[in-house]
Amino acid sequence: MFHPSLTGVREVLCLGAHPDDIEIGCGGTLLRLLAENPGVRVTWVVFSGEGERRDEALRGADLFLNDAGERAVHVERFRDSYFPFDSGLKDRFHELAAGVSPDIVFTHRRDDAHQDHRAVAELTWCAFRDHLIFEYEIPKYEGDLAPPNLFVPLDASTADRKIAQLAEAFPSQAARRWFTADTFRGLLRLRGVEANAVSGVAEAFHCRKLVL
Repeated sequence: MFHPSLTGVREVLCLGAHPDDIEIGCGGTLLRLLAENPGVRVTWVVFSGEGERRDEALRGADLFLNDAGERAVHVERFRDSYFPFDSGLKDRFHELAAGVSPDIVFTHRRDDAHQDHRAVAELTWCAFRDHLIFEYEIPKYEGDLAPPNLFVPLDASTADRKIAQLAEAFPSQAARRWFTADTFRGLLRLRGVEANAVSGVAEAFHCRKLVL
């Protein structure tokens, strides 16, 4: 197996359609990346969030970016579930592309069953054509998980921290049957098995292009 390093990263862009998407999809990887690369600048963009959900999005970013060198957090107000029909969303992506040059872009998977997730993924590829893009996965009712091709092993303490911070940041989701520590740990454990991770846990991504 080829094991590239996460060191040397200086700037990261995190994109999520809704509050909690980034944290669920790549929260553990971000915690590891920031610990291994002091001083990383992170631009964090959540494209929808009003009222309590906006507050949760800001709290989630604050918790997961505690070790970032610099941070820029944006919570936009695009209409939930209507992303594919909002032309302003594409304009916002091009504004982002003009202002940042990340080493890694974390975004949704292009084959995600949720229309907002797909819209964000497709626009990521339109706006960031010469960047390394990691598409993260979100467990959901649709059962759309697919075999990933990139794995990031996490140590046990990082996995525990991710799960604890999800519960702390998003209390409004606690009543949802899928939003449980068991769900998140189960997926981490499954990907850990597939990656043969020494710790037994990992996050996984879809990387469609990699230039060496």
